[in-house]
This record gives sequence, structure tokens and C-alpha cells, in this order.
Amino acid sequence: MKFAMLAALALLSTTAAGAQTAVPTSAATSAVTYIHAGTLLDRPGDKPRGNSTIVIRDGKIAEIRDGFAAPEAGARLVDLSRKFVLPGLIDAHVHLWGIGGDPLRSRLEALNRDRFDDMMTAVVNARTTLDAGFTSVRDLGGDPRGIRSLRDAIDAGTIAGPTITNAGEMVSVTGGHGDGGNGLAETFADAVHKTEINLCDGPDDCRRAVRAQIGLGAKVIKFAATGGVLSNVAGGLGRAMTPEEMKAIIDTAHAMGRKVAAHSHAAEGSKAALAAGVDSIDHGTFLDDEAIALFKRTGAYLVMTEMAPVAALAQARSGALPAATIPKAEAAAAAMRASHSKAIAAGVKIAFGTDTGVSKHGDNAQEFALMVAAGMTPMQAIRAATVGSADLLGRDDVGTLAIGKTADIIAVAGSPLDDVRALERVDFVMHRGVVAVAK
Repeated sequence: MKFAMLAALALLSTTAAGAQTAVPTSAATSAVTYIHAGTLLDRPGDKPRGNSTIVIRDGKIAEIRDGFAAPEAGARLVDLSRKFVLPGLIDAHVHLWGIGGDPLRSRLEALNRDRFDDMMTAVVNARTTLDAGFTSVRDLGGDPRGIRSLRDAIDAGTIAGPTITNAGEMVSVTGGHGDGGNGLAETFADAVHKTEINLCDGPDDCRRAVRAQIGLGAKVIKFAATGGVLSNVAGGLGRAMTPEEMKAIIDTAHAMGRKVAAHSHAAEGSKAALAAGVDSIDHGTFLDDEAIALFKRTGAYLVMTEMAPVAALAQARSGALPAATIPKAEAAAAAMRASHSKAIAAGVKIAFGTDTGVSKHGDNAQEFALMVAAGMTPMQAIRAATVGSADLLGRDDVGTLAIGKTADIIAVAGSPLDDVRALERVDFVMHRGVVAVAK
């Protein structure tokens, strides 16, 4: 049965790619590839290079030369001489599992879908994300076993998708954002609560919840410091966990070699998480001067996810989300831009993240324009999606193009330094030295 499941995943992945993104057969078989890059942004933050040649051997960058070098005998040549070439993008906040960006459909089909259906959708979402130029992601909430399986299948080359750093389920307090029983009828709520091991109340119980996610394969831990927009429960976006619970989560995760992301809207939640040593605040919707000072002192990252409240507000007002979400979506959408602009101006470290799954998979690059509108330059936004996100994920093999690094490379037709929206139309994607998209 397991073999049949893997075979189905491989077939679905190939089919999902579509004709326009078919992988040339030589991409997987040639051990040496030469890329001629017209403009090469090998180190985001530095000035791009002119005509360059990238030599790739066995999935790693072996050389970067000035000019267009003739390929050696038997090597494959990829002509990007009219393209702008840069490292593969990294989205530090996605949700690949299940139906994403279409909450009405998700609600209507909730009683008819199970985890096998959601796995099939996740495979398509992973391929869609890769096709959009995102060669690595941090998945911050999905079925723990399913996301681990998807991660491992991609790593093995069984199916196509971005390299995944997975969190499993978000750790949450009872009744908080992440409690799947919120708003459900008694029969369904009781059934959900019998299977939820991510809920915790009190520091000791929260240590158990962290260990449970790590036992299921989590490479990073996420917890809900505050309420959330999409939870079917009223009560706003204020702090949900005690400082003691947050510290227990963060200390336990760090002791077991995992970084920690805090879902946080209210300033009180963000400040408590930052004081406890969290590695990233995701959303950071309401930030005051004290919160920004804590970012600067601790070196934690802000993952802005500006797409999320825009998408959630549109969905809530259309009736696709429960009524309890509407005031929360309105409050988040109204406050986020001012908070992020203040953080950017203060020099807070920024990593790129979208919360895709709230918005539609494949639209991830629309976040760049929102980041620029909040006060970042195009180069700063690109650096956040490469160097910054790689650092947050604890990965030194990606984020820049340099000798010895993984050959995660993308190309676009125009310069994203002139118009960052160029990144919304990716023409070429290479993941681990294998061409995934070639238009």
C-alpha cells in the first residue's frame, strides 16, 4: 500500500507540472551544467554582475566565471544570456497541506475529505510553489506525518517541490488559535480533541507538546502567542499564552536543536515571545517601540506576511469565512502596514514569508510589491527572500550563489531591481541542479 501511495504521488507530481514546465530529460541526466547568465545577482545586497557563467556539478555550484565560457565536452548548456539570474527564493511561512486560498471550498468539502485527499493537494501545491521560483519553504502548519512524508519524498527526488523545513502542527493553548475544536458542534469538537496533541496548558504540558511535534519529525517549532484571524472563535488577536508557557516552548525546542516561530499579532504576545528568545515573529501586526527594541536586542526576524490579512479580509467579507473572523481580519489589515514600516525603518531583520495557504499557492511573489510599499527597496526585499530567509532557516547552503552551495537558481526576463514585480513571472527554475521550469 505504501509503494502504491508513493507511485501515485510521483504520477500526480509529474502530471501537475504541465506541458509548459516539463523538465528536459537531459536536466536530470547531465552531471555538469553550464548556465550563461546575462545579469547575475549572485549575492543579494551586492551589485549584480554582468555576463557570467555558472558551472554546476552534481547539483552544486562548482564555479562562477566572468563572461560566457564555452561548456566542456559532455556538459549541458542553459542559455539565460538575456535573463536576470538570482538565487532560488525562500518563503519562510507557507501551508502546503490541503486546500489553500479557497476557504469556502475547504469548508464545503470538510466532511468529505481526509488526509489522503489533502496529501494529493499538498503535492500539487508543492509543485506550484516550485514553479513560482520558490526552491525552499518553511511550512508552518499541516498534518505532521503528511508534511514529513512530503518533505522526505522531495528530498529523495520522488516528487518535485521545494526543500521543506517543516513545523508539523502549531502548538496552542486550549481554545486558542490552533485549537481545531473551536466553533464546532459537540460531536465534532470531541472527536477533534481526542486526536490533538498540539494543545497544551501550563509550562509542563507545553514542553510535552513541543516534544510530540519533534517526535513526529518537526524541524522547526511554531506556537500561537496570540489569537489568530482565521480561528472560528471571537476574542480578538491578544496574547493567548502566558510568558511562562512561551519560555517552556522555546527552551525545549532550542534544547532539541530546533528554531522557533511565534504566530503573533498583538504587541504583548510579540514582546513576551521575543523576551523568551523566539527566533521569528510571524505577522507582527501590532508593534510598538518596545517590541521593535526587543527585535533589535535579540536579533530575531520579523516575517511580515503582508499578503495574509489582505486575502483573509476579502474572504471574510465574501462570506467564505465564519463571522467571528471578520473583525479580526479588519483590525489586522488596518494595522499591519504601519507596524511593518516602523520596523523596516528601525532596521529590524526581515525574512520573506507570505502565509500562503491563506492566499493561493503560486502567488507568493506578490508579497514583494507589498514589502516595497511598506518601505523596503527591491534589493532589500530580494535579500529578505534569499539571504535573510536562509539565515532564519539555519541553512548555509542556499541564499546566495557561491562555490559549494546548492544549485537553486531562478531567472526572470526583466530586472527586479527596477520593478520587483518581475519576480511574479519566473521563466527558469533550477532546484538542486535539476531544471524544473524552462520557458
